[in-house]
Amino acid sequence: MSTFMVSVLAFVSGIKGRLESEKGATATEYSLLVAFIAFLIIGGVGVFGGALDTWFRNLALEVGGWTVP
Repeated sequence: MSTFMVSVLAFVSGIKGRLESEKGATATEYSLLVAFIAFLIIGGVGVFGGALDTWFRNLALEVGGWTVP
């Protein structure tokens, strides 16, 4: 087994042990992680939403002009 593989297995084992021993803390940590990801998604939609809307509208106009043989 390579050194990297042993290191990864040791890391996973350590994380697994922490998760099993602190169930109340992990629920809080997971809820904070989910909230953080939700805020990132909302922020990304806010930043890129207008540009994405324009792109799809232009695509719809282009496709709407196609003729079916």
